[in-house]
Amino acid sequence: MQQKVRFQIEGMTCQACASRIEKVLNKKDFVESAGVNFASEEAQVTFDDSKTSAADIAKIIEKTGYGAKEKTEDTLPQPEAEHHIGWRLWLLLAINIPFLIGMAGMMIGRHDWMIPPVWQFVLASVVQLWLAIPFYKSAWASIKGGLANMDVLVTIGTVSIYLYSVYMLFFSPHAAHGMAHVYFEVGVMVIGFVSLGKFLEHRTKKSSLNSLGLLLKLTPTQVNVQRDGEWKQLPIDQVQIGDLIRANHGERIAADGIIESGSGWADESHLTGESNPEEKKAGGKVLAGALMTEGSVVYRATQLGSQTLLGDMMNALSEAQGSKAPIARVADKAAAVFVPAVVGIALLTFIATWLVKGDWTVALMHAVAVLVIACPCALGLATPAAIMVGMGKAVKHGIWFKDAAAMEEAAHVDAVVLDKTGTLTEGKPQVAAVYCVPDSGFDEDALYRIAAAVEQNAAHPLARAIVSAAQARGLDIPAAQNAQTVVGAGITAEVEGVGLVKAGKAEFAELTLPKFSDGVWDIASIVAVSVDNKPIGAFALADALKADTAEAIGRLKKHNIDVYIMSGDNQGTVEYVAKQLGIAHAFGNMSPRDKAAEVQKLKAAGKTVAMVGDGINDAPALAAANVSFAMKGGADVAEHTASATLMQHSVNQLADALLVSQATLKNIKQNLFFAFFYNILGVPLAALGFLNPVIAGAAMAASSVSVLSNALRLKRVKIE
Repeated sequence: MQQKVRFQIEGMTCQACASRIEKVLNKKDFVESAGVNFASEEAQVTFDDSKTSAADIAKIIEKTGYGAKEKTEDTLPQPEAEHHIGWRLWLLLAINIPFLIGMAGMMIGRHDWMIPPVWQFVLASVVQLWLAIPFYKSAWASIKGGLANMDVLVTIGTVSIYLYSVYMLFFSPHAAHGMAHVYFEVGVMVIGFVSLGKFLEHRTKKSSLNSLGLLLKLTPTQVNVQRDGEWKQLPIDQVQIGDLIRANHGERIAADGIIESGSGWADESHLTGESNPEEKKAGGKVLAGALMTEGSVVYRATQLGSQTLLGDMMNALSEAQGSKAPIARVADKAAAVFVPAVVGIALLTFIATWLVKGDWTVALMHAVAVLVIACPCALGLATPAAIMVGMGKAVKHGIWFKDAAAMEEAAHVDAVVLDKTGTLTEGKPQVAAVYCVPDSGFDEDALYRIAAAVEQNAAHPLARAIVSAAQARGLDIPAAQNAQTVVGAGITAEVEGVGLVKAGKAEFAELTLPKFSDGVWDIASIVAVSVDNKPIGAFALADALKADTAEAIGRLKKHNIDVYIMSGDNQGTVEYVAKQLGIAHAFGNMSPRDKAAEVQKLKAAGKTVAMVGDGINDAPALAAANVSFAMKGGADVAEHTASATLMQHSVNQLADALLVSQATLKNIKQNLFFAFFYNILGVPLAALGFLNPVIAGAAMAASSVSVLSNALRLKRVKIE
C-alpha cells in the first residue's frame, strides 16, 4: 500500500544537497516518488509500506549526511526559535574587519592600512583551519554522496588561495625580500561573506517566508479553564476535550468548541479571509485562533491541536509549501550539473589565463573568482521561495491549495466553470413573488399562514423557505392534521378552521397561472396552494445571487478569463442567472456526466479550465478540470477531489486564488531569470578577471538573499 510521509531535513546548504537526497531516494525500488524542497527544508516521500517504513527511509536520508525527522499531522508545526548571529559568525566577522580596512586603503592607494603579512597568516589560519570546518564537512559529505554542493566550490576556492598565500609568504623566492604577494584576505572575506549570506538566507527562510509562524501565534499559550468548579489559568497543552474554557474581550479562542454561555463577536479572518466579525452566542460554534473583538463567551472544547480547523489548515499549508511545482524542474536539472560544470570552467579559466597572461598567480585569482561567484542556491530557492510566500498569501485570503503544482496550474487558467446553486447563488430558495387568486377570499397574509401550516410538516428547502417567510412576517401559523406527502407532487393536510389544503406543483393544486410580466415566474420554482380543491394562490421561489457574485464575475472577465455556468437546473433558470451576471455561456439540465464531458471539451479546445463546485454531483467535473476548487463545508467528495478549498462560499475567493497564483508564477519567473542571468553573467566576468574573488564572494552571498527578497515582495502585491 502506498503511504506518504514528510520529513524535516537538517544540514542542507544548497539546492545540490536537496537534489542529492532526491537522487538517493528515487533510486530505491520501494519509493514511488521523492521530492525535497530546499526552501522549506522538507522532504515528501511516497513509498510502499509493505517493503519499508518511514523510520527506514529516515535512516537512508541520514546515511547521505543529513538529519531527518518525521512530520505527522497529529502534532502542530512547532514555532521556530529566534535566529541570532552565533559566536562563530561574530568571530568571523570580527576577523574580517582588519582585512576590510586594508582593502579599503588599497583602493585609495594606502597600502600601509593592511596589517603585516604574518598577522594576515595568523588570522587567515584561524579562519581556514577552524572557523571554516563546517564548510569542509559539508563539502566532504557531498562528494561522498556523489553530488557536489556549493560548499565544494567555496572549499576549493578558499583552500587554494590560502595554500598559495602560505607558499608565497614562507617558501617563494620573493619571501626573503619581503616582496611576497599574498592574498589571505580573499579566503577570509569569502568565508565571511558566504557565512553571513547563509545566515541571512536561513533566517529569511525560517521566518519571513513561512506563514506558519504567524498562524502559531494565533493560539494562546495560557487559557482560563474550569476545573473542580473553579476557574484556573492553565497551559494550552493541559486542556482536554470537554473542558469549559472562557474567552474574554481581546483574547483568542484556544480550541474548536460549542458556546455554553455568553455572547460576543469574533474575528475569524485567519481561516476565512473575511475580516467581518461573526456574532457568537449560546449554541454557536467557535474556532481556534479566533479573536474575541467584543463580549465574553464560555465554550466547551470539542477539538484540540491538529484536530481543529486551524490545526488542519496549518498542516495543509505546511505540506503544500513543502511540495514542488513543475516549473522547479528547470532549476533542479541545472543544479544537478551546476557544481561540476563550474569546477570545469574554473579549471579551464586557470589554464587559459596562464597561457595568455603567463602568470599563474593571475590565473589562480581568476579561477578562484569563478568558483566563488557561482551560486546554485539562487537557482534552488527561485521556485520554492515564491511558492512559500504565495501559499501564505493565499491562506490569508481563505484559500487552501493542496500543493504547489495546483497553484502553478491555477496561474494558467483562462476558463472558469461554475456551478449555480451554492456557488453563484445562496443555495437557499427565498420567496421572490406571491400571487393571490382574485375573489378567492384569501389575502397575502392568509395565503402565507395556510401554506406554512402545511409546509411545516415537510423537509423540502422550498417548504422551509415558505415557513421562514411566514415567521418573518410575524404571523401565527395554525396547526395542521393528517399531513400526507404525495411524492413528486406536494403535500396535503387538514388545517384547523380552513379545510383540506394542498401545497405543491401548480397542477397538484389545480392552479393555472396567468401570464406574468415579472420574469421571475418564468425561472422560479412554483408552490401553488388550494383549499378544498379550489386554488387560492402561489409562491415563486428563487435562489438569490450572493452579494459579491457580480463583482467576482467582473474581476474574472477583467483578467480575460471566460466564465461558464453549468447547472442541473432548467435551462431557463440558468439563462436568467447568466443574463443577470453578463455571462455568455450558460448550460442547464446538466447531469454530473454532462458537466465532466463539457469540461473535457473545453480542455480539448485548448482551454486551461478551473471548475468550482460544492456538491457530490460536481465531483466528476472537478476531477476532469485542470484545477478545481471546492467550497469548505460542502460535500466531502468534492473537497477531496478538488485541488484547492475556498473557505468562503464566494466566487470572489476564486478570483483571489487565480490572481494570487498568477502573481506567484510571475515572481517565480523573475527569480529564475535573475538566478540564471546572475550566473550566466557572473561566471564569464570572473573568468575574464573583471571580478576579484572577494567581490565575487560577496556577490554570491547576495544572490540568494536577492532571490528571497524578491519572493517576499509577493506579500505586498495587491490582488484586484
